Amino acid sequence: MKYYLIVGEASGDLHAANLMKAIQYCDAQAEFRFIGGDMMSAVGGTCLRHYKEMAYMGFVPVLLHLRTIFTNMDLCKKDIVQWNPDVLILVDYPGFNLSIAKYIKKNTKIPVHYYISPKIWAWKEYRIKNIKRDVDQLYSILPFEKDFYEKKHGYKITYVGNPTAMEVKEFKQDYKESREEFLQRNNLEQGKPIIALLAGSRKQEIKDNLPMMLKATKDFADYQMVVAGSPGISKGYYDSFMQGQSAKIVYNETYPLLYHSTAALVTSGTATLETAMFGVPQVVCYKTPLPKIIGWAKRHILKVKYISLVNLIADDKVVEELVADTFQFDMIRGSLYNILPSKPLRQPMLDGYKIVQERLGYHDAPLNAARLIISHCAAKQHNEVDS
Repeated sequence: MKYYLIVGEASGDLHAANLMKAIQYCDAQAEFRFIGGDMMSAVGGTCLRHYKEMAYMGFVPVLLHLRTIFTNMDLCKKDIVQWNPDVLILVDYPGFNLSIAKYIKKNTKIPVHYYISPKIWAWKEYRIKNIKRDVDQLYSILPFEKDFYEKKHGYKITYVGNPTAMEVKEFKQDYKESREEFLQRNNLEQGKPIIALLAGSRKQEIKDNLPMMLKATKDFADYQMVVAGSPGISKGYYDSFMQGQSAKIVYNETYPLLYHSTAALVTSGTATLETAMFGVPQVVCYKTPLPKIIGWAKRHILKVKYISLVNLIADDKVVEELVADTFQFDMIRGSLYNILPSKPLRQPMLDGYKIVQERLGYHDAPLNAARLIISHCAAKQHNEVDS
C-alpha cells in the first residue's frame, strides 16, 4: 500500500520514522511519500519537503513566513491528491495537519489517520469539531487522553502506547559507550558531571530559552553545561548565544547526553518525557511573550493544571514548571540546585518518574499503530470492492 505522512518537527521525524519501519515490517510492499526529516528519509521513500522548511512558531515568525506556509500547504494538498495514497497519516503538528485533513476529507476518499493526537485538551479545544469531521482514526500516545476524547467528547480513540518510553528503553538496552568514551569523543571534561540544557528544536525556542539557561547555570562550577544541539539548527545559530560561555554543545546526541547527565534544564514538550525516562531530574523552563498575562492565563484559562508531559501523566507535580511569569533567573537556579545529588527534591522526583513509567507501560506504539492502520485500510478496501 501507499502511505503519505506529514510531520513538522524533529520529534515527529523520529516517531514517524519508527512508524514507517513498523509499517514495512507488516507490509513488505509499503511505499512512502512524506513531509519529514532525515530519519524518515533514511527509512525510504520520497521526501517532498524537509520539516525545517515548515517549522515556524510564535506570532511574528508565522506572520513573516505566511506566504511560505501557504505555499507549502497548497503544494502538499496537490501532491497528496496527485499521488493518491491508500492512507494519509498525520503526526502531531495540528496547525498545519488539521488544515490538510479538512481539504483531503472534503475533496477525496483518502482515509485520514492521526498518529500522536493533537493536544487540544490543553488549549484550542474547539478543534474537536474538525477532528470529528475530518479524521477517520485517531491514535493516542498519552493514556489520559482517552477519557478526554471519549468521555468528554464522545470520539473514540486508541491508546497504542508511548513511543518515547519504548525508544528510551531500547536505547538504554543497546547503548554500550562508557561515560569516559562519550566525554572524550565530544571533547568534554572527564572530571565533571553534566547538566544538560535542552532548549528546544526550533530557532524561536532556542532564542527564548537558551540565554537564560546559560545564565542560570553559570555559577555551578562543579558541573559542566552541555547543550543538546538540534539536528535542524546550524552551529552558527547556537554560537550567537554561546560566545563567551563555558558550555559545550553536542549535536544529534540527545539520548547519549541524557544517559550521561546528572540533571537537566528542559523546555516543555517531548523532551521532558525523554528526560524523565532516562531518570534525569529536571527543571522545566519555558519563556513566553507577555509573561504576566500568559502566567495569569495559565492559572485561570488553560484547562490543565500542568504543561509538562511528566506532570500531566502523573497527574501530580513531579517536576518544577517555570513558565511565563515564573521563568526567572533565581527560580531556575534555585530549582536546579534542589535536584542535584544529595539535595532534598532529587529523590522525590525520581520516585515520581516511576509512577509515570508505570502509567505509560512498555507497549510497542509504532507496531500497534502500524497494525491498526493497515487493518483499517484493508477493511476499507474490502468494503469498497463488495459495494
